[in-house]
Amino acid sequence: MNNNISFGQYYPGNSWIYKIDPRIKILLTISYIILLFLIPDLFGMLIALGLFFVLFLTTRIPVFKVLNGLKGIVFLLMFTLILQLIYTVDETTTPLAVVNMSLGLFPILLMTASIVIYFFLKKFIKFKTTLFLIVLFICFIFMWDNPFNQFNWNFSLNFLSWKWNIYSVGVTKASFIFIRIILMILITSILTLSTMSTDINNGLEWLLSPLKLIHIPVSIFAMLISLTLRFIPTLILETRKIMNAQASRGVDYKSGNLYSKARQIISLLIPMFVVSFKRADELSNAMEARGYIVGGKRTKLDELKFHLIDFVAITFTIIILVVIILSITKVIPTIDFTVMLEGVK
Repeated sequence: MNNNISFGQYYPGNSWIYKIDPRIKILLTISYIILLFLIPDLFGMLIALGLFFVLFLTTRIPVFKVLNGLKGIVFLLMFTLILQLIYTVDETTTPLAVVNMSLGLFPILLMTASIVIYFFLKKFIKFKTTLFLIVLFICFIFMWDNPFNQFNWNFSLNFLSWKWNIYSVGVTKASFIFIRIILMILITSILTLSTMSTDINNGLEWLLSPLKLIHIPVSIFAMLISLTLRFIPTLILETRKIMNAQASRGVDYKSGNLYSKARQIISLLIPMFVVSFKRADELSNAMEARGYIVGGKRTKLDELKFHLIDFVAITFTIIILVVIILSITKVIPTIDFTVMLEGVK
């Protein structure tokens, strides 16, 4: 399986995270995400970040396996960070920084050249996300304190100018949301990397078993979720195989106008649907051959059992939850990073 795909892919290991019962791991993941939404300030979020790093370093899961889960949300993270920085206003304090921006003829030409270079280089560079972030930063530099403003020529090179005020509240809020989103994705990646899809299925089925009292087919829903997680990396690999096969026949997905790209996407979607239906048919045949009956009572080869490490993990989570609740109620004092940033300024 392709090493660049992390979400939904199990990574074998023998650390403590692999020994925890899947039911406890699912509960711990949900609890951790709930805690992230309960944390009221940046100080608590930094503690959660430090806790995550301590837990992650002990799992012995490769760093790049976990970080691959962030690739799909890089643009969302940057967009959210910038919006919080420039649109969070606090009239009661002075700005930490004033960013003067301008747009004119030369900045547009330089940004256009940077974008053209990006589309040319991304065909030969493996880390396209890093290259994209570098190009965005270069485009920002071209507009920030534009050096062409110093010229007083007869015609205007700069036809638009504005400024952004960066406040300490904006920096604190942006950092808070940035860390929260990253931690949510990373903790979910660790769950899928350290737990096989069958174990996730069994754990979900057990956790949702009370819904059977109101005649909800819990086993079917758990199976659907498990199959979805399992086939995300499979379908991605099939997509890449189809793209490589069509590229060897002359199809170029990285160039052409909008109409040609739409036709290329259609030529990709049709075989993807065919492959998906074929995979589903093969899966249904395999499940029937193994005696699977929809809604029927099922037995399991390995029954889930709680062990000492599971109770330790639950106790540790409860302690963290209590500390967070006490910090929210101000029983435990926290650090105001807004005041600290004002003091630094």
